Amino acid sequence: MNWINKIVSGLSAHSVKANSIPEGLWVHCPSCSEILYRPDLEKNLHVCTKCNFHMRMGARERLLHFLDADATQEIAADIAPKDRLKFKDTKRYKDRLYEAQHKTKEKDALVVMQGKLSNIPVTAAAFVFDFMGGSMGSVVGERFFQGVQHSLMHRKPFICFTASGGARMQEALISLMQMAKTSAVLARLKMQSIPYIVILTDPTYGGVSASLAMLGDISIAEPGAMIGFAGPRVIAQTVRQKLPEGFQQSEFLLEHGMIDMIVHRRDLSATVSRILHLLWQPDAATPAKSYDTPQKQIAKKQQKSAASV
Repeated sequence: MNWINKIVSGLSAHSVKANSIPEGLWVHCPSCSEILYRPDLEKNLHVCTKCNFHMRMGARERLLHFLDADATQEIAADIAPKDRLKFKDTKRYKDRLYEAQHKTKEKDALVVMQGKLSNIPVTAAAFVFDFMGGSMGSVVGERFFQGVQHSLMHRKPFICFTASGGARMQEALISLMQMAKTSAVLARLKMQSIPYIVILTDPTYGGVSASLAMLGDISIAEPGAMIGFAGPRVIAQTVRQKLPEGFQQSEFLLEHGMIDMIVHRRDLSATVSRILHLLWQPDAATPAKSYDTPQKQIAKKQQKSAASV
């Protein structure tokens, strides 16, 4: 019976070793099915080392890698979402927010930072796709607005990494209003000739693609990124026609003139830096133009009407 005891002890020792392996140490590539060692994948910026597939990357990690190693400062980090409509579908919106915040360790789906890119002062924003699909609600709109306002005030280029399923349905019209809000503040940026560069990552859809994602002076996309308004399945069911293969991928959009270039993730910092050196030569002596908020405009009209009376 000694040989049986040896086999049993060998199996138990093997199971102990298997159980001692930490979870999440290996990652499955959705494109080529290669099993990748997570530390190596993170060193390669979440790009598959075998097939070059660009996996999704965390917003904070992306910004800290993209910007210079100097100290960065977050903008509007204290703004948190509220369930003003007391919305409930299969779950309460309040519960969905709690779950997303617990999962991502973020208050909402956009992170905005000021820093430097190749020693050029910039403001940069990145969507957190793991936070309710990167959906744009009131907090995302306000953080984006304050980030652009910071660029206006200090005359800095604004850079945005998009990754979103669109507007946040749990906030109804409040969410849809963010499309106009972000587009309006970007118009002010354009009036001052301050560059706005958009980097479209996988996926970019819905109200985000219909507003801030497609208003860039330069539109860059990562390889293989899915970009559109509605999903391919929804469009195919609506038009009842066979769609071209890959018609929403960044390569198809580049071929049809919808974006300016496709850049590998490891080359984004250098590419955007070169673009800014060509486009942006700020004159320190030129003060930023001032713009009245709607509230100030109303107050001025009231003062004029009172003075005329």
